[in-house]
Formats: sequence, C-alpha cells, structure tokens
Amino acid sequence: MNNRRIPGTDLSVSPICLGTMTFGAPVGQADAIRLTHWAIDHGINFIDTANMYEGYARYAGSAGGVAEEILGKAIQGRRDQVVLTTKVGMKVGDDPDDDGTSPSAIRRQLDKSLTRLGSDFVDIYYLHRPDPDTPLVEIVGALDEAIRSGKIRHYGLSNYPADLLAEMLKVADENNLPRPVIHQPPYSLLKRDVAKDLLPMCRKENIAVAPYQVLQGGLLTGKYRRGQPLPTDSRKAEKNEWVWELTDEIFDQLEQIEAEAKAKGRTMLRHAVLSVLDQPGVVSVVMGVKRIEQLETLVQIIEK
Repeated sequence: MNNRRIPGTDLSVSPICLGTMTFGAPVGQADAIRLTHWAIDHGINFIDTANMYEGYARYAGSAGGVAEEILGKAIQGRRDQVVLTTKVGMKVGDDPDDDGTSPSAIRRQLDKSLTRLGSDFVDIYYLHRPDPDTPLVEIVGALDEAIRSGKIRHYGLSNYPADLLAEMLKVADENNLPRPVIHQPPYSLLKRDVAKDLLPMCRKENIAVAPYQVLQGGLLTGKYRRGQPLPTDSRKAEKNEWVWELTDEIFDQLEQIEAEAKAKGRTMLRHAVLSVLDQPGVVSVVMGVKRIEQLETLVQIIEK
C-alpha cells in the first residue's frame, strides 16, 4: 500500500484509515481487536477514533470512551506501528468540561483519552466540531500547549466549514501558533458540497484531507436496491437513524452513480472510494467496518 505524506509533518499514512465508530456495538471488543490487528498487518497504519465513540449505544451526551478503551487494548505493544488520532468537542457528560473545546475541556478530555488509549501521545488531535462559545485564539493556544507538552504531535479539524477554517488559519498565523495539518469533512459522491470551497482551500493552504462518510452510511456499497428489502446486516437495518431515508430521489442518484461506475469498469463500491481518494489533497479515507472481509475488499481496491 502506497502511503501518503501529510504536508508539514513527518507522518505518512495509508490511503485507508480504520474508523472505530462501531467499536463497542455492533463490533464487540474481541472482534474489534482482531480487525485492528488485521488492518495493521496488512498495511493500514492510520487509525481514527474519538472520545465520544461507543458504537450504536451512543446518544447525545453519553459518556463515550468505549472505542478508545478497546483501541488502546488493540494497539498495546504496537503503538509505534500506527498513526493514531482521536477527537474532542462533542458532549460526553454533564460537566462543563465534557462539552466543547475550551482550554480546560481540551486538557481534561485529552488526558482522559490518552489514559484510555494507553499512550503518552496522539499523532493528530481533531477538533470534532466548531465551538461558538470559545474564542479561536484560546482553542489554538490550548492545542499549542498540548503540542509543546508532547501530548499531541499535530492537530486537525473535523466538520469545520471553509469560512471557519480560514478564520482559524488567520488566528494561528497572527498569533504565531500552529496551524491545523489535516481536515476531516464528510464527503461522498452523494454529498459533494465541500468540493466547492473547503477542498480548494485545503489544497491552497497545503492542508491534508481525510474524508469520512465516503460510502454514505453504506448507501454507496451497492447493497441497497429500489423495491427490495433492506439487507439484514446493513447499517440501515441496524441503526436506521444513522442512514439517510431511501427515497426515490436517493435511488435515482444511486442508479446514476452505478451507471457511471459501470462505464469505468468499476463496482459502485470501488468507484465511490477511488473517486474520493483521487481528489487532489486527499491523503486517506476513513472507513468504518464490521468484518475483516470488508477490510480485505478495501485493501484490494487500493492495491489494484
């Protein structure tokens, strides 16, 4: 697998990033550890988690931490083989520091994440969402403090729109503070809005991009068919609210994308993954899986 360099760093990451949002449920600890080990053994060195992840048990404000704990067990003795990321910013409790990205929240949540991961540092620490209640200079200052303390190597953004990214860069430059090195937006062939402004800005500013929702909750795998029952093991069947409604408009789009894929001699799944990976500036795509066979398919797509 040909790794890709994150600009402004010495980090080289696999084009597939193992997402861990399903760790806990439906992917139990033993299976999650096997998945992680298989990924590492087959060249996937980029692993993404968040302090809020706990699989399908997640609800707004629940404590999270489950995926980090499982991942910590999985990488024990193998920490040097992975580029490890986690996130802060979503609500994970009732304490004021259990929500947002104030300096005190960043310090508190980072320490808790490191403990659960069993690591002294993370390679990339993402701000999971914008925080309108904390000045950007305070947020970036806290991240600078974490970098200087050795607890994180770099930071990135997730779900920040282009205008807020521009403001973040301006604040960082004017205050001699570090810039984000990577952005993690939602992006798929069914959701391309970031291609209008965010992706060009990231290219211009030399910021790597690692999109998530590349398969749009499984809609772009080809498993959903107009007029047919839901596949029993699909995310739509297991966690309906995490997947868009299957309207006629969605099926029209899926059938058009499938036709485009066939014209290129690709399956819909392969077309969906490669179309995103081929975008300038994209270094990796975050993929959540439940089974090793799904990882095998993704690796085959990349290696062909």
